[in-house]
Amino acid sequence: MSTGELLNVDPVELKFPFELKKQISCSLQLSNKTDDYVAFKVKTTNPKKYCVRPNTGIVLPKSTCEVIVTMQAQKDVPADMQCKDKFLLQTVKAPDGATPKDITAEMFNREAGNVVEECKLRVVYVFSPQDTAAHDGSEVGSSMRGSVSDNGQANATEFVMVARTFTEEVQDKSPEAKALITKLTEEKNKAIQQNDNLRKELELLKRETSKGGGGLSFMLVLLIGLVGLITGYIIKRS
Repeated sequence: MSTGELLNVDPVELKFPFELKKQISCSLQLSNKTDDYVAFKVKTTNPKKYCVRPNTGIVLPKSTCEVIVTMQAQKDVPADMQCKDKFLLQTVKAPDGATPKDITAEMFNREAGNVVEECKLRVVYVFSPQDTAAHDGSEVGSSMRGSVSDNGQANATEFVMVARTFTEEVQDKSPEAKALITKLTEEKNKAIQQNDNLRKELELLKRETSKGGGGLSFMLVLLIGLVGLITGYIIKRS
């Protein structure tokens, strides 16, 4: 709030919740604390961008006047959400009973001997409610991601500890494990060798049977069965 001899001005920062392609308005309260009629005039450094209603007027004694400042819809987001636009509020005592129609530019001319008070107002862009919610959500998401990251590191640490313990246990029992693996490998190699020998005998019997023109002998059927059993045994042991 700005306190002058004639008017109290609130606020001194015009805060606009910035949104693209949308008109945005804010309110300015002018409170007359005197027993005089006070005339006011609002100027801006960027008149094409803002609409001020009313831009001139009379504030009656001990009363308040509301001024609405509307920013036209913007197509681009300003860099760093900064605004250099400014407003200037000029106030001067007016004759008793004065109305807005009685206001002239000459009333605010200091060179004419008039006592003119001035109050400078700056423009501030703030996040809209939607942007604020999105921003809060982003912070929550970052917090959650940080929590997940922490949990992930904790889980990775636990995994390394478990893996290390398992490795130590295997190393402690390595002689027994190696003996068992060696035994199984030997049995598997023997079975494979037997299977190869049976296959060779089976091929030999097939060729002899083909030459003799006879059917399959009992020995051939038996060998086929043995090959199947040995193959199944190898697969099972593997």
